[in-house]
Amino acid sequence: MKSATKATAAEQPAAHLRLVSDRAGGATPGIKLSGVSKTYRSRDGDVPSLRPLDFTINDGEFFVVVGPSGCGKSTLLKMISGLLPPTTGEVLIDGDTVTRPHGNVGIVFQNALLLPWRNVLSNVMLPIDMKQLPRDKYVARARELLKLVGLEGFEKKLPWQLSGGMQQRASICRALVHDPKIMLMDEPFGALDAMTRERMNVELMRIQRETGKTVLLITHSIPEAVFLADRVLVMTERPGAIAAIYDVPLPRPRSLDSMSDAVFTELVQRIRKHFFTQGTLD
Repeated sequence: MKSATKATAAEQPAAHLRLVSDRAGGATPGIKLSGVSKTYRSRDGDVPSLRPLDFTINDGEFFVVVGPSGCGKSTLLKMISGLLPPTTGEVLIDGDTVTRPHGNVGIVFQNALLLPWRNVLSNVMLPIDMKQLPRDKYVARARELLKLVGLEGFEKKLPWQLSGGMQQRASICRALVHDPKIMLMDEPFGALDAMTRERMNVELMRIQRETGKTVLLITHSIPEAVFLADRVLVMTERPGAIAAIYDVPLPRPRSLDSMSDAVFTELVQRIRKHFFTQGTLD
């Protein structure tokens, strides 16, 4: 991989698109990866998934990882969450090495994975029941979250009675109910139609702005990455490595009109160029 050069923001739009972001400098790191790699062992031999990665995600940052299918994005998320151990290196959250599932992390997957026999409120309360936390303390928070995402009045509905977007909003509430500091999201809107996906992107930004959570989101979509992120990490094909990390200098709060901004268009094109020689995104 070619070494990336570091630049500072300037008046010209292209100068804002830094190949290696320096926004992490001086900020408080919520998540830090040092030499983290992953190789899967099998009877047919070793299968490298991720080459050693070094980067930080700041407290309160919306950080998005984009890359081709199979480049190790989901593996990266699982290692940060503590669901999967790294082969080398270490993951730190608030300075502590992650060795098991972290209690201060909420996870949202591509499919909502709501339990069909539980109503919406009971699904949101699932982490509370599993952690054996006091139900009376958290049920009010669950109702507040459902109101925040527009599901007030749907507490007693079963998952099959909700649209796909509503189910995913319920799964976001479930990830937030125990008030984690960090949200990890693995292609959370990949199964939704384009219009619902756009609405959910706007909704997610609003939730993140109002809760102040640190968000790490995995996606295949370059426009989605640029629209949501404070910074975008671009990964190479497997075994995944860091091709670049870009600042996104678009002001917040953002609306869908931000996608017509010249800086948005230029950054999407710049990221897309990383994949011309190594394949295409799904």
